[in-house]
Amino acid sequence: MKISYRQAASDDVVRQFRYYLVTLNLPEVAVRFRAAIRPTVQSLRQHPFLGTLYPLRNPQLRNPRFLPVAGFDAIGLYYLVDNDTIRVIRILHGKRDVRRILEQEGLEGR
Repeated sequence: MKISYRQAASDDVVRQFRYYLVTLNLPEVAVRFRAAIRPTVQSLRQHPFLGTLYPLRNPQLRNPRFLPVAGFDAIGLYYLVDNDTIRVIRILHGKRDVRRILEQEGLEGR
């Protein structure tokens, strides 16, 4: 399966990396977080429906799924499965208002 990342998802990774690196001064955690994205996505490539359905009212995001980032259970990868493509929509920490953020997402994103 092909993997595509929305810009917002890429921005989320950078934001979380900087949080660990700068705010918490935990460079090893920052590097481990960034590295954990790849095996999480590889799991999805092999098993696209592995993640749990995350129902939303947003008509532009039909049937998104949620999968925790490997080794970072509080951070979720939110994605859509479309034919032969997995589209990573956002990668968000559970302490954020995830539902509100996803309800406001457009199909093209930011």
